[in-house]
Amino acid sequence: MTTFEALGLSPKLLKALEKTALQTPTPIQAQAIPAIMQGKDLMGLAQTGTGKTAAFGLPLLHRLLDIGHPPGPRNVRALILVPTRELATQIRENFEVFTKGTAIKIVMVVGGASLNKQSQALVRGTDVLVATPGRLIDLLERGDVSLEKCGYLVLDEADHMLDMGFIHALRRIAKHIPLRRQTLMFSATMPKDIDEIAATYLRDPVKVQVAPPGKPAEKVTQGVHYIPNGDKARLLETYLKTHEGEQALVFCRTKHGSDKLNKLLASWGFRVGTVHGNRSQNQRDRTLSEFKAGELDVLVATDVAARGIDIPTVRHVYNYDMPNVPENYVHRIGRTARAGAEGASISFCAPAEMGELQAIEKILKKPLPVIGGAPWSAEVVAANPRPQQRQGRPGPRPAAKAGAKPQAKPRPMGGGQAPKRSGAKRPSRPLPRG
Repeated sequence: MTTFEALGLSPKLLKALEKTALQTPTPIQAQAIPAIMQGKDLMGLAQTGTGKTAAFGLPLLHRLLDIGHPPGPRNVRALILVPTRELATQIRENFEVFTKGTAIKIVMVVGGASLNKQSQALVRGTDVLVATPGRLIDLLERGDVSLEKCGYLVLDEADHMLDMGFIHALRRIAKHIPLRRQTLMFSATMPKDIDEIAATYLRDPVKVQVAPPGKPAEKVTQGVHYIPNGDKARLLETYLKTHEGEQALVFCRTKHGSDKLNKLLASWGFRVGTVHGNRSQNQRDRTLSEFKAGELDVLVATDVAARGIDIPTVRHVYNYDMPNVPENYVHRIGRTARAGAEGASISFCAPAEMGELQAIEKILKKPLPVIGGAPWSAEVVAANPRPQQRQGRPGPRPAAKAGAKPQAKPRPMGGGQAPKRSGAKRPSRPLPRG
């Protein structure tokens, strides 16, 4: 069996790893670490919860430890770009564990926090900068940071970083980074159109793939419950009461919907909190800390929490609203069954969401098991168009499976809106601010 020592990592990193739960490399780590240590560009595809952060973090830190002198004022040696503040926080925390006892400096810059404080943290430069794109552009425009000596670029959740929501910001940032650099991309999903964009940033890359793109973790039990939209809240209450004492993550499509459901669950006696883009960074951090500490049983969130939340105690994920982007389903349910544990995911499907469900089943290459109700008939789907259709915006209606309106009770299983990807030209909009 391969060990971290056999991979040739620095003794300082090995010493830090002794105090963590990482005993032996996961498949993605065993394959990616040697290639990265050799200085090769790499595209890594692996299921969520399989240790991608360590897969790029450990060999990157190994190379930085060899330099032996400070980076210089406002300089950055390695840049890690991520789509959300939560993921940035997770990576920084992991890197701080890996580098304990070394001189490696880690700085995080994200939106929602003090720009001046982040600028001050960069005055003496940093070995590793973990950033969301919008905030990094703010600092570049102010002259508070320089990427001229940055030799490493990492895109975590690369599919999201390269889609239409972030690609323009990424291109602006890339202009500041030398062409002679090592570029690493990691993700659990990689649609074909995004894969083609990724190829333009990589130079003769090694491709490491330990599972088919879009395949969820094997130990996640999945199912779908067909239910009218207005009955979802009471159905969720019923499910939550079947596993009292076990933590659950509930995904809503909108910020307003998250707040509304959060208040409703709280009024029913649940210890619940919410995370979405309209909450301040302090509010988001505090809620996540309470959830991690077990002070909350339920976390209601938008897709801002679909990537970057690593809480091993989460045993249940509920898709209260079906995700608009099918790949986000894989990331959502990947918040459970972390590091080989078991978990359950249940999706609530209203008539207007049949198209989203069918898109998810297409990338999964199999139907979700039905655990409640029955697939909606074509007549019911036609009578319940998606919101954009009600507003007069054209869009194809999904071909529904035959079936009746569901009324079945749930069975225990044991245990803001993301941008749509499209090749069409889209209206301009403000840069994402992390």
